Amino acid sequence: MSNSTLSFLMSQCIRSVDQLEKVFSLSPEIADQIRHIEEKYPICITPYYLSLIDKNDDQDPIRKMCIPTAAEFIDGGLEDQSGETDNTVVAGLQHKYQQTALILTTNQCAMYCRHCFRKRMVGNTSDEIASQIPAMLAYIKNHSEIDNILLSGGDALINSNEVIERYLETFSKLEQLDFIRIGTRTPVVLPMRIYDDAELLEILRKYCAVKQIIIVTHFNHPKELTPEAKKAIHSLHAAGCIVRNQTVLLRGINDDPEVLSTLQNRLLSYRVIPYYIFQCRPAKGVLNEFQIPIREGSRLVEEARKRMNGQSKSLHYVMSHRTGKIEILGPMTDGKTMLFKYHQSKAPQDQSRIFLCDPKDNCWLEDHIPNGN
Repeated sequence: MSNSTLSFLMSQCIRSVDQLEKVFSLSPEIADQIRHIEEKYPICITPYYLSLIDKNDDQDPIRKMCIPTAAEFIDGGLEDQSGETDNTVVAGLQHKYQQTALILTTNQCAMYCRHCFRKRMVGNTSDEIASQIPAMLAYIKNHSEIDNILLSGGDALINSNEVIERYLETFSKLEQLDFIRIGTRTPVVLPMRIYDDAELLEILRKYCAVKQIIIVTHFNHPKELTPEAKKAIHSLHAAGCIVRNQTVLLRGINDDPEVLSTLQNRLLSYRVIPYYIFQCRPAKGVLNEFQIPIREGSRLVEEARKRMNGQSKSLHYVMSHRTGKIEILGPMTDGKTMLFKYHQSKAPQDQSRIFLCDPKDNCWLEDHIPNGN
């Protein structure tokens, strides 16, 4: 697959209400709502992903993840809930956790998820995107504590092969790095971009021989685990990549123990290692549609764990909080407080800290975290 082929695939994406109406029967009211939404939060859906929707089911989980609803314009939420702007050290480069540098390589995706926590930028603005690889390289070299990087976006695999190779060539040479991660939903929403692209797979194979590449993808529902997705995953394995998955807990999509456990178990059968279940962030344009209270989420995850095999249970239920990645361990016997632990932290004094907190009926923790004293 050449870059022109990738461009062709992207040109086939549905990006407007008029295009949606050729596929779905939308009432004039719903169509007008979507037109209003797309002015701020763009639409982009691959024909492949759209084909997974049951058109006779208004509550279809695939539909909910890709087609806008009026809930996106209800007030509330923050555009940058996790403090990404505060952690930006070079344009496009974030350094929140000691060992990890995160690079926003693009603001484009093959499909714009309606639950995206970067809705402030994806498909909209390139202000936060990396533009100077030499400056990022210099920063990382000057911070020897960084031992891995995450190429993210947007979707890092929607970059051209030339751009992907430029990143891998530059950073794979750094002896201080143990591995390079690539964050992508391409295996889920546009798997043929992977398995039909011999050039991309050769690039991955070439640099996997130099530095381990870990693909971190994002399956949220068993319906996304198609033969095409499996073919893409196996192509990544054949190139030498490790593939891991992080799922977001989403109301109306996977907030069912059977659905959640089926997803994690089946991922392993595809040779994808479950990594995280994320609490949905209260981002602007997201929180009113998809968030689940922390207490309810903990119950759902634990019920799902009872149905998971031992390998699936290795995942962590976490929230990407402004202060760090906080693992949600579960309720205490008093029926009120819950136990939390910093899986990663921005402040050194919080590293691995365990604390008790009553989240009440909230879907997120406040910025001030109890010190446990």
